[in-house]
Amino acid sequence: MLELRELIFQTASAVEGAGEIQETLKWGEPAYLTTKTRAGTTVRIGWKANAPERYAMYFHCQTNLIDTFRTLFPDDLRFEGNRAIVFDVGESIPREALSRCVAAALTYHLRKRKGKKPKPRTSR
Repeated sequence: MLELRELIFQTASAVEGAGEIQETLKWGEPAYLTTKTRAGTTVRIGWKANAPERYAMYFHCQTNLIDTFRTLFPDDLRFEGNRAIVFDVGESIPREALSRCVAAALTYHLRKRKGKKPKPRTSR
């Protein structure tokens, strides 16, 4: 789960419009929000006692994010319902695909307002 946390912060710093990420707890699990810019929807990571061999990255279930991710990454990621990407403990994380998912979540409201896709920041 620490690798997921690191990926969230790295992605946020590279995506135009996301802004500063606030780390907090929601339902007792680490959650990441774009509180200053309000550009995105919450991304949460967690592990459940009833499935100790798995952990997940959760997205708001009333968005179209998981449906979009299923279309973009049908062979790269595993999904649970309309809210989670799941991983087995010990497996490698598909960082590129997952980073694109995180970028989409962290700019979800921004893109809805502007009708745009997330754009990586350029080096200056």
